[in-house]
Amino acid sequence: MTKRPFRALVLAAGAGGLVLSGPAVPVSRVGAQGTVATISAADKAQGAKAHPQLLSEFGGGLTGPQATYVQGVGKTIALQSGLGNARSDFTVTLLNSPVNNAFAIPGGYVYVTRKLVALMNNEAELAGVLGHEVGHVAARHGAKRQSAATRNSILGALGSVLAGAVLGNSALGQLGQKIFSTGSQLLTLKYSRGQESEADSLGVTYLRRAGYDPHAMGSVLRSLAQQTALDAQLTGSADKMPEWASTHPDPASRVTAALALAGQGTRGTTNRDVFLTRVDGLTYGDDPKQGVVDGRKFIHPAYRMTFQAPPGFYLVNGTRSVSISGQSGKGELASAPFSGDLDAYVRSVFAGLSDQQRLAPDSVSTTTINGIPAAYGVLRANTGDGVRDIMVFAYAWGPGQAFHFTTISAAGQAAAFDPMFSSMRRITIGEAGAVRARRLAVVTVKKDDTLQSLARRMAYDDRPLDRFLVLNGLDTSSRLVPGTQVKLIVY
Repeated sequence: MTKRPFRALVLAAGAGGLVLSGPAVPVSRVGAQGTVATISAADKAQGAKAHPQLLSEFGGGLTGPQATYVQGVGKTIALQSGLGNARSDFTVTLLNSPVNNAFAIPGGYVYVTRKLVALMNNEAELAGVLGHEVGHVAARHGAKRQSAATRNSILGALGSVLAGAVLGNSALGQLGQKIFSTGSQLLTLKYSRGQESEADSLGVTYLRRAGYDPHAMGSVLRSLAQQTALDAQLTGSADKMPEWASTHPDPASRVTAALALAGQGTRGTTNRDVFLTRVDGLTYGDDPKQGVVDGRKFIHPAYRMTFQAPPGFYLVNGTRSVSISGQSGKGELASAPFSGDLDAYVRSVFAGLSDQQRLAPDSVSTTTINGIPAAYGVLRANTGDGVRDIMVFAYAWGPGQAFHFTTISAAGQAAAFDPMFSSMRRITIGEAGAVRARRLAVVTVKKDDTLQSLARRMAYDDRPLDRFLVLNGLDTSSRLVPGTQVKLIVY
């Protein structure tokens, strides 16, 4: 969550494979998968307009050697699509986001987060993921998806063409969109299996054209499947998955298909050593400037803030909000414009939850939490999923600044969030200064190193071995070779 005021839009979450669909464009080439449309003037204009908004929503673009390296790989693979004739036709951005995400939009704009890059183990895997996303654009999947969805709903502004989440990873957005918006079909729509297969096939084709090992598409999908399973175990939630996988469903079932597409021929290059050298030092997980999730605790050194999710819930930090998910409800922490009147603030948050109707709490009560002025309101609403309690709990943080939780739970279960509301407090300067960033460190395997000894160097207390194995695409039977390189997450 970045240190700037914002409005928590209730949009569908699970960012990934985000595609803006534009008007039809002239067809100029025929590729292995059929016709390929080049970048039109309309695409360029639409992409240029969306680009700064997407940067804002996903933590901004990184600069420096790591970003330059990703840009080079992205432009090389994007050229294989036939969408453009020169490297300058494409803008490739490494996003400062702690979620697994990659997407492309018409106009030659391609994006990947630092978190997803850290999961990869060679340059060919990076090229494969970016090629997959470019493939969605080349095949006009966004346009087809929007056309199908708009038969049932019409939405305006940028939200009408976002296939993923503007909020990045708001669990509340998923449920809130389902409850409040008739446009949820479009905003939560995933790629069809056929579209995913076509994008995988295009990605493999692009890898071959660029001289990369086409098997990299299968290996990176395997890593995503393993990360999905580990995330579910770490959070205790069967439906938890990496954000990229959430709109690219069932990566495990696509591994075999992707490897079959690659075939048994010449493997091509992976550039593993080059890749590891270039990504060494990349920030991993939450950037302290955006706040840090540590188990059930969230701490933001710039805001001097901390709170803790209730037992049975897990946190995911996004660029504009922090989501809270559990079996008995969902919620998020966000901020909105604040005039100094908490009563009005709570009511304005309720009013902004739906574009279809103006919601309002039955009443707004005031209280004090750990010396912080606070106010809250509750609304019981009949929804398609049954009766739900919607609660907004707000805190006056300072002049012109407030924060609020918005939670949704089954009727009568809103009290599950009470410990979280009461845990919000200001932290000391010392606590703020103690918050450290994690980073990716590439190390050389020594003769006496084992999977277990390397895993003990990971900057995690929970499941360090499992985290190490998934990070490196290994399993418990893998043998380490002295002199080779592996990745660690360290402080």
